[in-house]
Amino acid sequence: MKALIFLADGMADEPLAELNGKTPLEAANTPAMDAIAAAGICGTFLTLPEGLPTSSDVANMSVMGFNPQKFYPGRGPIEAVSQGIELAPDDIAWRCNLVTVSPDGILEDYSAGHIDNEVSSQLMRDLQTEFGSDRVTFHTGVSYRNLLVLHGSKFSDAVDYYKPDSSQGIHVNDLRLTAKDDSAEAAATIAFLEELGDKVAEFLAKHPLNQGKKSPASHIWPWSPGRKPAIPAFSELYDGKTGAVISAVDVIQGLGLCTGMEVIKVPGATGFIDTNYAGKAAAAIEALDRHDFVYLHVEAIDECSHMGDLKLKMQAIEDFDSKIVAPVMEALKGREIRFGLLPDHPVPLRLRAHTRTPVPLVICGPGIDGDDVQIYTEESVKSGKLGFLKDDQLMRKLLF
Repeated sequence: MKALIFLADGMADEPLAELNGKTPLEAANTPAMDAIAAAGICGTFLTLPEGLPTSSDVANMSVMGFNPQKFYPGRGPIEAVSQGIELAPDDIAWRCNLVTVSPDGILEDYSAGHIDNEVSSQLMRDLQTEFGSDRVTFHTGVSYRNLLVLHGSKFSDAVDYYKPDSSQGIHVNDLRLTAKDDSAEAAATIAFLEELGDKVAEFLAKHPLNQGKKSPASHIWPWSPGRKPAIPAFSELYDGKTGAVISAVDVIQGLGLCTGMEVIKVPGATGFIDTNYAGKAAAAIEALDRHDFVYLHVEAIDECSHMGDLKLKMQAIEDFDSKIVAPVMEALKGREIRFGLLPDHPVPLRLRAHTRTPVPLVICGPGIDGDDVQIYTEESVKSGKLGFLKDDQLMRKLLF
């Protein structure tokens, strides 16, 4: 059995007064997703187990059945794999956002205004030129999503952090790194990063590319550190089956590379509402000719949610339905393929942050008996016959 997952990052939400008590998903026009619900079996899925960060890497590992409670390495090293950065045993990779901090110390924007990729790349190159050494290197990613790597045994990854996209509107003094143990290495890591951060902020304040910007890249934000990943291969977990991932962002591409799946990079895929939807849909359809499983991930809804922008979130949901789900389902009609549809986690607009609430799930395709659910929403799926799933139960139902 072949399978495809439509992953709508951050789509689930909560009822909003502006929508007369509906969620954005309930209020949006989503005929293609509703058709999957009407044809399939619905339920919920736990993507963010207690004790782990409420982050997309954990959530997507859960969806793909890679047991984050056992194998989660941190976001930094997953994205390092995506960027082709070979981590030595003593290297610690950190996700390193470019962010906007107000003059009075409030974290205003986790993405520095969704900074243009060319601008962010130039800033990261300049940081490497100015501050790079045998102890620290800076690496460009996509837009605000960059990396910092610490080198040497004097550093530790036993450092707790605050996710920037969950911490907007808070003073940075309340968001400091803290040690998870009493080791000298953890203390040294925090001291090094705090001193580096202060120097980088002074440098960025004077940088020509930051002048006159509403949301300048005023600071770096290192978070989610870890060492070289060791996650089982997809084919090892799923009886020799092969898989592919399609995504604009390093964290999903990194998971694919870490687990031996093909990573399909689509030109024009941006991770935002201007992404190349048609290219991603076409890539997914073609990938099923040579793989047993395709993971089609769209980031835009998550970004709009973290921005707290209801209008953009509604647009992103409807674009996902009409430009991803509808054309893929139409092109694959009649083939022996099962489909899964779900977000990786909720991002309520009122919070602009991830929550651990189980997400709405629907599965349809050959051998899948339906239920009475006719529309796809956070609430409707709860009456479905699929019930509550977790761990690798979703993948097992899709592939076997």
